[in-house]
Amino acid sequence: MIPSFGKILILFGTLLVILGAIFTLSGKIPYLGKLPGDIYIKKGSFSFYFPLTTCILISIILSLIFWFILRFFE
Repeated sequence: MIPSFGKILILFGTLLVILGAIFTLSGKIPYLGKLPGDIYIKKGSFSFYFPLTTCILISIILSLIFWFILRFFE
């Protein structure tokens, strides 16, 4: 029970560090949120922005990170 709990704490700690780094560096990463495929519509005073490609890219990166972490902690 205790070794499993220790691995879970390490996993959550690692995730918090990764999320902190992402939030800290998100403004400094060029083109993040401005990739081809991101949807931006502006008509008069209405504007709509949906970062579709950015979401897919972040999803792939996070999936790979989680896959490596879970393989390490098996």
